[in-house]
Amino acid sequence: MDTPNGTLVHPAYFLLVGIPGLGLNVHFWLAFPLCFMYALATLGNLAMVLIIRVERRLHEPMYLLLAMLSTIDLVLSSVTMPKMASLFLTGIQEIEFNVCLAQMFLIHALSAMESAVLLAMAFDRFVAICHPLRHASVLTGPTITKIGLAALTRGFVFFFPLPFILKRLSYCQTRTVTHSFCLHQDIMKLSCTDTTVNVVYGLFIILSVMGMDSLFISFSYILILRAVLGLSSRGAALKAFNTCISHLCAVLVFYVPLIGLSVVHRLGGPTSLLHVIMANIYLLLPPVVNPVVYGAKTKEIRSRVLRMFSQGGR
Repeated sequence: MDTPNGTLVHPAYFLLVGIPGLGLNVHFWLAFPLCFMYALATLGNLAMVLIIRVERRLHEPMYLLLAMLSTIDLVLSSVTMPKMASLFLTGIQEIEFNVCLAQMFLIHALSAMESAVLLAMAFDRFVAICHPLRHASVLTGPTITKIGLAALTRGFVFFFPLPFILKRLSYCQTRTVTHSFCLHQDIMKLSCTDTTVNVVYGLFIILSVMGMDSLFISFSYILILRAVLGLSSRGAALKAFNTCISHLCAVLVFYVPLIGLSVVHRLGGPTSLLHVIMANIYLLLPPVVNPVVYGAKTKEIRSRVLRMFSQGGR
């Protein structure tokens, strides 16, 4: 509640928790695979961005959107993994109040941007398969630039209020954030004042941003599947759908943990090991998996990477 003079009670710092039930020794050893994941995510996404930038023949809508996705994953992994690795290695749990709010904003805003780019990639596949003759005229370079700016703007505008509606709350109970990073719903639970505004706004943005994106992506793939099944040649159908495999993997890796995390949080009750595992998968897996999947499935990128290694080995 508010203090007698009407000011709000804000802690100097929150305490982060690694994985509940695991001791300091286990956390210490978990830091090493986490550091490896961060290195893999950084190198993989950076390689994707540089390859697409250098190779002029890759300056096509699908690859430009992939470069956006890799840039977002690169920033998202840098926002979460180093602090988490430091927590595991040193056992230092403190994170300053405003730093926690900044990390929370970046995590949610970047996730919304990634969702928007995945939607744009679904639209790209829809036009390429269902209206191939119009693909070049619909998805031009300026259009891709506008899509990127729209994704950036939407992520910023929708999630910018979150730190401020958290600052209007008082925190006079526990200071322990039950994850290895700061999330809106987790910080909100620490308040001892009314959180109705936070609950309503949080539900609004999750439905209007990720909810609508996932709905449109699903609708795009229904139309794609219908068009593919309508092709007379089975080989042509498989070839057309094969161009969607990488994107489908990225969508599943992003949305399945997100939906699972939203469901377990909406069920209420204390934060459990399931909450923590789902949150870790949601934030840590996509930046690592996406460059591996796209690198393996995209012939142009795969050949460029192999050529780099063969030149380096000479």
